[in-house]
Amino acid sequence: MSERNSTPSPISGSASANDDIANDDLTEGLDLEFDGAEDILRSWRKGMRPDADLTVSEWADAHRWLSSRGAAEPGRYRTARAPYLREIMDALSPRHPAQRVSFMKAAQVGATEAGNNWIGFVIHHAPGPMLAVLPTVEMAKRTSRGRLDPLISESPALRERVNPARSRDAGNSMLSKEFPGGILVLTGANSPTGLRSMPARYIFLDEVDAYPASADEEGDPVTLAEARTTTFSHRRKVFLVSTPTIRGISRIEREFEASDQRRYFVPCPHCGVMQWLQFERLRWTKGKPDTAAYHCEGCEKPIAEHHKTQMLERGEWLATAVSADPHAIGFHLSALYSPLGWKSWGQIARDWLSAQGSEEMLRAARNTLLGETWVESGDAPEWQRLAERREAYGGAQIPVGGLFLTAGVDVQKDRIEVDVWAWGRGLESWLVDHIVIAGGPGDPAAWDKLTALLGRTWACANGAVMVIGKLAIDTGYEPPAVYAWARKQGFEQVCPIKGLEGFNRATPVSGPTFVDATIGGKRLRRGARLWSVATATFKTETYRFLRLERPSDEDRALGVLDAPGTVHLPDWIDTEWLKQLVAEQLVTVRNKRGYAHPEWQKMRERNEALDTRVYARAAAWIMGADRWDEATWRRLEAQAGVETRPAAAPAAVEGAASEPTMPAPPKAGTPTTPRRKRRAWTPNFMRG
Repeated sequence: MSERNSTPSPISGSASANDDIANDDLTEGLDLEFDGAEDILRSWRKGMRPDADLTVSEWADAHRWLSSRGAAEPGRYRTARAPYLREIMDALSPRHPAQRVSFMKAAQVGATEAGNNWIGFVIHHAPGPMLAVLPTVEMAKRTSRGRLDPLISESPALRERVNPARSRDAGNSMLSKEFPGGILVLTGANSPTGLRSMPARYIFLDEVDAYPASADEEGDPVTLAEARTTTFSHRRKVFLVSTPTIRGISRIEREFEASDQRRYFVPCPHCGVMQWLQFERLRWTKGKPDTAAYHCEGCEKPIAEHHKTQMLERGEWLATAVSADPHAIGFHLSALYSPLGWKSWGQIARDWLSAQGSEEMLRAARNTLLGETWVESGDAPEWQRLAERREAYGGAQIPVGGLFLTAGVDVQKDRIEVDVWAWGRGLESWLVDHIVIAGGPGDPAAWDKLTALLGRTWACANGAVMVIGKLAIDTGYEPPAVYAWARKQGFEQVCPIKGLEGFNRATPVSGPTFVDATIGGKRLRRGARLWSVATATFKTETYRFLRLERPSDEDRALGVLDAPGTVHLPDWIDTEWLKQLVAEQLVTVRNKRGYAHPEWQKMRERNEALDTRVYARAAAWIMGADRWDEATWRRLEAQAGVETRPAAAPAAVEGAASEPTMPAPPKAGTPTTPRRKRRAWTPNFMRG
């Protein structure tokens, strides 16, 4: 028994006046002379005392510590380092009326850390069920290890609420963190099970533009995740964060445009005019990106970067639109706002200059530096302009620069159309041949003629000859016949392909995968190899290449070459083929749910020339042309230049009747040894 006769002393941190009231009034008449009374009262008073009225940013400044494991600047978290994040984080606080917060931003501006601060705040001050969604389950695991575990371990307020993952019953696993009053579940947008796992008051959707279109064919991941918040009504909070991607299909752009579209206005240090920073006003001396300075839209004076800290401190978020949903707010931020020491204006200028000349790098720069979507250019070039640019190859079938051949084959009901393309450095291309084989897939003679093309040669300008390195054939019409023919020829030279909708720039061609095939009425499991092609990606690329400007005669005289990707068309091609090449256009359509997405649509009935071009381009990808290093290109160029047809001497011509037959001329890009039956000819550079 305790020998204390007085009431327990006030707990640490409590107001003395309130404790006096508690001691004098609430405990009056109670027998507190027992062991443990002080501990009971301390716990009771702690539970009765209201939580501190903190916002997320205030909580982060008070309790958040950054670990060297996941931060470039370890130590106490300071919102003042990136002041533009304060209002975004505070909008996630329970007392803020916003229910849906979107943040479209450039890369590395602190958005993910703002989301982590929100997670810490929820665990500490506003417990409830929370769902964090990453693009994939693997990324969710990586985030748990690299960001959430340091968040918890380095912040004492969180460490005492989340048990260490030392046992199975600790409630702390890779994808689940339990804490008093709530639970944090991490999952991937590719996991419909994880998205349906529980009701959630809070949802953190990170990098939503990297989510798949559908979670294992069960629907949009964002929609599935948001459905978890239905029962929480006005108390819910949804935070969507992402670097944008392509106009029309970007989820974060759609969310931002549906919000009040807030931008961060900062004052000019010279005239005080409030403005939001735009890339067009970042200027530098030509060839000297380190001289980059921002020019005020009010006084036009250059603003040096050392003013940025003061500008950010005095900045404010202002809405530039009216939201259809009063509870939905949106923020946009570019890399121009990056604090000193993160991303300088000079570095932004250098990155922008280095991206020139490459559409892929420009798209990445626009997404990651400006935080803006990339606009795909899908307008069809005018066929009349292409007709004017037709050129004579000088009597040769393959001009100098063409280093290997691919073919695209489109199978129709009554014919088989084949286009043969030569490819050079930088994916510069030349149409070499256009062949129409009469008879459809049911005609054996048509297949025999197509087989003959595999061994046919085309002459180069330097005297070499080439055969088709890869032939890609579409399986959309009569796939059994295509599979049967491809199996007969062997898959070394022939590639059956299937077109897929949508864009995939990282891997526009995937495979091969084994599929069942019916050969001679017999079903063969895994009897054929099939490549999947994101045709939209190559159609967009083709149109971009067709729009490239050609050097003038004066420039050519000075040695200016055609730009990488230039498409050369021969003078013998007719206008019908040209119209087929530009027969489609990229348009924006809306699905049943109202979501917009780009889609290629035919503007005229026939488009075989565009299809065969895409198939031939896919064949070049399969050969590896997009991934060859400099040594491979040099080896290929040397081969094409060395393996030339020798000039015939007069003496040899006179004695041709008595001399033995000369061997066949060597073939550039192909072995000179005789071709075995049923084996495809493979370029030397692919075999070495």
